[in-house]
Amino acid sequence: MTIKLIVGLSNPQDIYKTTRHNAGAWYLELLAKQYGKTLKKEKKFYGYTTQITLINQNIRLLLPTTFMNLSGKSVAAIARFYHIDPEYILVAHDELDLLPGRASLKLGGSHNGHNGIKDIISSLNGNNLFYRLRIGIGRPDQKNKVIRFVLEKPPKLERQIINGVIDEAIICTKILILQNLMKAMNRLHAYRPLLISSR
Repeated sequence: MTIKLIVGLSNPQDIYKTTRHNAGAWYLELLAKQYGKTLKKEKKFYGYTTQITLINQNIRLLLPTTFMNLSGKSVAAIARFYHIDPEYILVAHDELDLLPGRASLKLGGSHNGHNGIKDIISSLNGNNLFYRLRIGIGRPDQKNKVIRFVLEKPPKLERQIINGVIDEAIICTKILILQNLMKAMNRLHAYRPLLISSR
């Protein structure tokens, strides 16, 4: 398996840094940190970038500085520059349909209402065949509260639970790259946080 680009979706600006919608950025920033890398601003890619090396494979990391619903502008810019096809891209993002402490990997599929994924698909000329790392944040009790919910900072315990599955997701990212999607999925989807019950 070859992944050439890993993207963490988020909203820019410090006011959004700790909000649920930035779970993809939490993952990407920790991934860079684990490899001793610093994300640096790159104007032509509308984001922060760096590069890690995993068993002789160079993988670019991208944190867009566009707002979430314009994420495709950043992803398409770097993909075009380095000639990276969608099937070599992994995008990490928050997921309402998974509880905090759960995450999943998949290849392709619809945007499922996520504006960042929707814009990336559009910017890649409708090609949805890229990998997604979906990081659970749960849903509010009412649909009309979703926008406020994703732009809120999670309570401390909830953030710790999300951080736990992000740690596991980083391990599974390495499995995806060095082995295959099925092995990575099997491990990640079996993960259960110790502090919440499954449903």
